[in-house]
Amino acid sequence: MIEGLAVRLKEKRQALGLSRKVVSEVIGISASTLADYENGHIEPSLKVLMKLATLYKCSTDYLLGMEKELPQAVLDVSSLNSRQIQALQIITEGLH
Repeated sequence: MIEGLAVRLKEKRQALGLSRKVVSEVIGISASTLADYENGHIEPSLKVLMKLATLYKCSTDYLLGMEKELPQAVLDVSSLNSRQIQALQIITEGLH
């Protein structure tokens, strides 16, 4: 079994406020199979893992434990003017 996979699957689903029923319907598996993934009884196929990563907006590497943290979000600022970009920089510097 892949260490931590079950925990990360459950945490990501819950963080997004999704029920097992909704997730299972979206990715085409039964809710009981999803429960088995989240309880560590079985592991998802690569195809299912990819669907879960897409739905949960994370990488398969994160779900598999190869990335310890979720990648930082990237903000597209291409449509902003220099003043708006500067304001964002000031705001984000205060978050560090």
